Amino acid sequence: MLSLLEALATPHGVDRYLELVHPMLTVRAVRAQVTAVHRQTPDTVTLALRPTRTWKGFDAGQYLRVSVLIDGVLRSRCYSPANAATKGDHIELTVKAHPDGLVSGYLHANAKPGLVVDISQADGTFRLPAARPDRLLLISGGSGITPVMSMLRTLCAEGHTGDVTFLHYAYTENDVPYLRELRALADEHENVHLVLAYTEATDGDLKGLFSHEHLAQAEPRYKEAQTYLCGPGGLMRGVRELYDELGLGERLHTEEFAPAPVAADEEATGVVTFARSDTAGDNDGTTLLEQAEAAGINAEHGCRMGICFSCTQVKRHGRVRNVLSGDVSTEEDEEIQLCVNVPVGDVTIEL
Repeated sequence: MLSLLEALATPHGVDRYLELVHPMLTVRAVRAQVTAVHRQTPDTVTLALRPTRTWKGFDAGQYLRVSVLIDGVLRSRCYSPANAATKGDHIELTVKAHPDGLVSGYLHANAKPGLVVDISQADGTFRLPAARPDRLLLISGGSGITPVMSMLRTLCAEGHTGDVTFLHYAYTENDVPYLRELRALADEHENVHLVLAYTEATDGDLKGLFSHEHLAQAEPRYKEAQTYLCGPGGLMRGVRELYDELGLGERLHTEEFAPAPVAADEEATGVVTFARSDTAGDNDGTTLLEQAEAAGINAEHGCRMGICFSCTQVKRHGRVRNVLSGDVSTEEDEEIQLCVNVPVGDVTIEL
C-alpha cells in the first residue's frame, strides 16, 4: 500500500504532501519537535524534543544529525543526546553556541517550543558495552559532557552498581551544564563519584588542566577502569597521550573523529576560486577545506571526515570528487562538504 501511495505521489513522495498538513506527519522522514527550551549556562541551550514514530532510539553515547532551515538553506550538524537511553520517545540535546557556529548560534538564539527539525537515526560506536564494566571513568570537558551524561543517566536508571567516576572540566562552576543534577546523582548513588576540575577557578575538586596527578586523584584505581572520553581537542590529546604512555590505550574510548588520510592528487590541474573571499589559487590536489585553509580562509568545519556537515558550502560550478565514495559531481550551485571533496579541474566555491 505504501509503495502504491509513493508511486502516486511521484516525484515528491508521500512525506512531501503530509508535511503540508503537519510537519510531524511522516511515513519515512525522521523529524522532531521542540517541546521545551532551557538555558543552563550563558552559552548553551538545552532542547527537549519529541521525535516522530520513525525514530528508532539510540544507545548512550551515540550522536544524531540535526537539520534546520536557515535563510532558506537546510543546515546540518551532529549532536549527542544527553538523556538516558531508556525510551525512544524523547531526545534531550544541549547545544553550545560557538562564535562562528551557524547552526548552534541559530538554535541558541531562536529555538522555542513548536520548532520542528529534521533528524537522522542515531549513529556512532562511542557507547557502553552491553555487559557494563565494573569500574568506569567518564571524562568530559565543555559541551563534550552530553554523551557521557547520557551514559551516567543510563547507568543510574538501570540500577548499575559498579563504581562510576565522573570527571568534568570547565572554566568555572558557572560553566558546568547539569551541575545540580550531577550533584544529586552523586548524593543518591553511593557508587557514583563526581569530580569537578576548573581551569579558571580554585573552588573545584581539581584545579588546572588534565594531568597524571588529576587522573590519580579522581580515580586512584584508573588502571582497572574502562575510560570514556569526550571534550575539546586539548583535553582529548592530553588524556590520549597519557594513556598511551601508561600502556592503557585499549581501556580508553573516545568520540573524537579522526580524519581519514587523503593523498593529494599529484596530477591535479585547474584553479580553485573562493568567490566571497576573492581568492584563487592553483589546485594542489588536496581537499577543498585544506586548500581554503592554505589560502588563509577561516572555513567553518568540525569532524573533517564528512560526518558533521559543518563545512558545507555551495559549489557554483566545476567538478569535484568525493574522496569517500569516489563519485564525481558536475552540478552547479550545489551544496558540498569541503572536507571530503577534491576539485577536478577549475572549481568555484561560494566562500
